[in-house]
Amino acid sequence: MKLHTIALGCQMSSADAEELSRPWLARGYTLTEDIGEADAVIVNTCTVRQHAEDRAASLIGRLRDWKEARPGRTLIVAGCAAERLGPRLRTRFPHVDLVVGARSIEDYPRLLAAAFPPPAPLPVPPLPPRSQVSMGAPSGERSTTGAFRDGSPLAAVTITRGCDQRCGFCIVPSVRGPQRCRALADVLREVRARAEGGAREITLLGQTVNAWRDGERGFAELLRAAAGVPGVARLRFMSPHPLFLDPGTMAAMAECPTVAPHLHLPVQSGSDRILRAMGRGHGAEEYLDKVRALRRLRPELALSTDFIVGFPGEGEADFARTLELAEAGGFCSAYCYKFSARAGTPAAGLAGDLPLEVKEERLARLLGLVEARTRERLAGLVGRRVQVLLETPTDGRTQYHFRARLDGPGRPGSIVEAEVVGHTRTALRCRAVA
Repeated sequence: MKLHTIALGCQMSSADAEELSRPWLARGYTLTEDIGEADAVIVNTCTVRQHAEDRAASLIGRLRDWKEARPGRTLIVAGCAAERLGPRLRTRFPHVDLVVGARSIEDYPRLLAAAFPPPAPLPVPPLPPRSQVSMGAPSGERSTTGAFRDGSPLAAVTITRGCDQRCGFCIVPSVRGPQRCRALADVLREVRARAEGGAREITLLGQTVNAWRDGERGFAELLRAAAGVPGVARLRFMSPHPLFLDPGTMAAMAECPTVAPHLHLPVQSGSDRILRAMGRGHGAEEYLDKVRALRRLRPELALSTDFIVGFPGEGEADFARTLELAEAGGFCSAYCYKFSARAGTPAAGLAGDLPLEVKEERLARLLGLVEARTRERLAGLVGRRVQVLLETPTDGRTQYHFRARLDGPGRPGSIVEAEVVGHTRTALRCRAVA
């Protein structure tokens, strides 16, 4: 019996998809990348934008042919869109066997057992190594389709679910609920298991990952403990919130060499007025002050971010502040979006929505600036040495999170010291150093 898993959206969705696979593995299923030979399919959905939800619905509809092609097949739909749409999914798609919302992930083994009683109780196996995931937008334009590949040097460990923030544009609190933090011991146990299974780079995941707490212990303590787990060569975390980037976390990032010198820290706007309207809880200068403080501790830091243009009421002066922050932040890259009202979010009912052509023009200007700075950062690395964690014989990622291609094959999972000899629009060309 074979299982095929599809995860749409962010890294959190990919990590949840792995967790959804575990009870099936306990029943003796094996993972397959070929959906045609699968006996069960899990689709973990995204709803961060209407486009993501529409994409999920289209995929679920197309799976009707797969379901009906062979009797006895099982189709499960889970995740954020499943949470938002709920019973409507079963009404619209009667070929779906089970719907599991994002808030019910922890209860999934019981729900599955109730819907499809196993022949006998079986132990739940450890999580399989996660599939290799190409870097996309943290907020939802990433898609991973297929089985989790054995021996992957990358692994993700979820440390929080849900979010207590109320950013005006974000639907996550509605579909994932308030923040829930895993215990420190449980997180470290999974990090150790992933490292022992061959993962070299671990990413700690959460909607507001650096707001994690376990009693009196905060994120900085978790970061130090995870960085010290034997076998972990690199540690990353996403997505953090600027509000919770405190001195303790900065010190841990600077003092633990295992923590990668890259941080994705969403800012969304450079205008204090728009940041207040978004409910971000911080100003532009406060954000930049934290970036400066972190760079004083770790000068080689590569910083990326998120921007939203065209939020309701955004004037040209507000957008000018965003362009200024995009320059002042020294970002190596940024994910830039035009605002689109999302039902169920605080911003959905705000007055002052801008014409589409204004949003697109501003987005084009911002992207032009961001892409120019990315090219400058890549060019600045030419002639320097980097460490490339190979995900395939020739392709991997540097400590700064840039993609890199070697001039000759190496062993996947190894970290190769390499000299940067050139670059493309978004990646580095490297030569291995003997």
